[in-house]
Amino acid sequence: MGHRLYRCQSNRVLAGVAGGVAEFFGLNPTHVRILWVIAALFGGFSIVLYVALALMVELEPIAAQHPPMTDTRPDPHAA
Repeated sequence: MGHRLYRCQSNRVLAGVAGGVAEFFGLNPTHVRILWVIAALFGGFSIVLYVALALMVELEPIAAQHPPMTDTRPDPHAA
């Protein structure tokens, strides 16, 4: 299965785009957000790109967000 870009549900400030981009490229989400703001100040295209990604990119699936819970406690009724 390939690596996909999703909007992050757990590490989001606005729409989860910066968190999703950071996870996709293996970067720190704070650094991605700072770069996004700097790009917005100097060009403005990043705002349009952010809105476009927020509208087009799917939310991260719930199963990918949290691993399944397993009970690791010993069974008190086991012999």
